[in-house]
Amino acid sequence: MKKLSIIIPAYNEERSIVLILEKIARTELVGKIGKEILIIDDGSKDLTSEKCKQFIQAHPELNIHYHLQSSNQGKGAALRTGIALATGDWTIIQDADLEYDPEDYNVLLQRAIEHDEKVVYGSRFLNPSNKHSYLRFYIGGRLVTFVTNLLYRQHLTDEPTCYKFFDTRFLKSIPLTCQGFEFCPEVTAKVCKRGIKIHEVPIHYYPRSIAEGKKINWKDGLQAIWTLLKYRFKN
Repeated sequence: MKKLSIIIPAYNEERSIVLILEKIARTELVGKIGKEILIIDDGSKDLTSEKCKQFIQAHPELNIHYHLQSSNQGKGAALRTGIALATGDWTIIQDADLEYDPEDYNVLLQRAIEHDEKVVYGSRFLNPSNKHSYLRFYIGGRLVTFVTNLLYRQHLTDEPTCYKFFDTRFLKSIPLTCQGFEFCPEVTAKVCKRGIKIHEVPIHYYPRSIAEGKKINWKDGLQAIWTLLKYRFKN
């Protein structure tokens, strides 16, 4: 049976981790594709660990694994750990918050299967019904996407999207060094340099506020642009 690996990097997500796991558990994938859920706890200091372990114990029918990083190393480091552990045919990134809807896995899966794509991104901007929490995040995302298209000759609408979907074997072949939020621009840059045209599909988006735990800030946007520039001109 084909399988989708779902990597969840989590840091202090006690308020939402169980809710997102429940949503993933309820999501039925097309073609009877199975799910492998990989929770990578980046050294949380709240009850994230306890809640994950309780959920796993309560759902023995799920193929779910919990991995605790030795220390808080950053989202990129957590994702690299998850990629190394993934055994599915495909891999998708799932933030531990509730901004993205796991039901959209099927939209990405169908595009990948029907067109034999190695990489598919879920675009928040291709769905006109989506709202965005802060103007600065909206502008920042658009700017990073513009720079990506300019440097790498893509036609993306949403480079910083969480929902990045990959053929697992292809993803594992990409040498990543990211530690923090620069995972997105690094993996995008290195996919582009492999000559891959990245296709997008519309997805749903339910933004959370800073008070609700949103962690990214303007410095991460600058780092994203620097990362895109660095890998564009690096051999």
